[in-house]
Parts: sequence; C-alpha cells; structure tokens
Amino acid sequence: MNNSLLNTTEAAKLLGVSKAFLERDRWAGARVPFIKIGSRAVRYRLDDLNDFIESRIRCSTSDAGGV
Repeated sequence: MNNSLLNTTEAAKLLGVSKAFLERDRWAGARVPFIKIGSRAVRYRLDDLNDFIESRIRCSTSDAGGV
C-alpha cells in the first residue's frame, strides 16, 4: 500500500495527461479520485491513481467496461 500524495502536475505526468485534463475532471465530477487539503490544495493518492488506471483496462475499443 503506497499512499504517497502527488500534486496535480505529478499526477498528470503519471497518467500521461495534461494538468488541464485533471483540472477539468475535478470540475466536471472527478472520475479520477482526489483529496482536497484546505481550501486550495489538491492531492492525488498514488494508490487511487493506480486503481483508476486498472479500472480503465479494456480488451477492445468496443469494450465499455463494467460487468
């Protein structure tokens, strides 16, 4: 279990997306889990990011995921 906290830039780099993608994701309903610390600081737990990556695995482009 690794609950290291990453800032938005670090999380974006790990996921291979832009910082703006994560900012829009938080605004739109957060598919990627995040932690709000105080009124402005946003952090991402490494375990949550790894879980998110695992949840996005698909076997084909027509695979919508889920059960």
